[in-house]
Amino acid sequence: MNAFPIDDAIDILREAVTAWPQPLIEAMSRDDQTPFKILIATLLSLRTKDTVTAQVTPRLFALAGNPVDMLALSPLQIEEAIYPVGFYRNKAQTILRVCQMLVDVFEGEVSADLDALLSLPGVGRKTANLVLTAGFGLPGICVDIHVHRISNRWGYVETKTPEETEMALRENLPQAYWLEYNKLLVTLGQNICHPTSPWCSKCPLAEICPKIGLNRRR
Repeated sequence: MNAFPIDDAIDILREAVTAWPQPLIEAMSRDDQTPFKILIATLLSLRTKDTVTAQVTPRLFALAGNPVDMLALSPLQIEEAIYPVGFYRNKAQTILRVCQMLVDVFEGEVSADLDALLSLPGVGRKTANLVLTAGFGLPGICVDIHVHRISNRWGYVETKTPEETEMALRENLPQAYWLEYNKLLVTLGQNICHPTSPWCSKCPLAEICPKIGLNRRR
């Protein structure tokens, strides 16, 4: 599992990603957005392109930037603010349920505890870990489709699901890389290492990547 030169890969990616567009949540983290806004933006980004989420989040946060103000909005107001994100009606309801629980259980604050985050409606391990890393700067391993795919494509893990990938990375990935691993791999996945026909000819990791499972590439 550890035959892949992960230290070299991280060093290469740290330099390479500076030339590529960054993931939305990473950009929000650099702008010192609150954990609440990181949480809501992450929920909105599920099954939605970053370009769309980036358009609607300022619109929503102009109306409400904390749980109490969000609860003062009607579902229709939230729907109109977040359209056209995927499943915008369902997400409006989820946002209200999350905000209600934050107020009722957590005194209106987003917790920096993983289990507390996972107790929120609609929050899975990917979202919870991203809030920890991007919202609080705490160690966590956020595994989305890019991290799952690329980690297996490297042969650094051999897993079937993102949940399995997270657990494998927790065992094997040096903790010094936990905070940046998602950012680096998501940026690589969005720009170069696509699910099908990735741009291996443009990839800075081409010489060290074993390209496991790839039948087609550019």
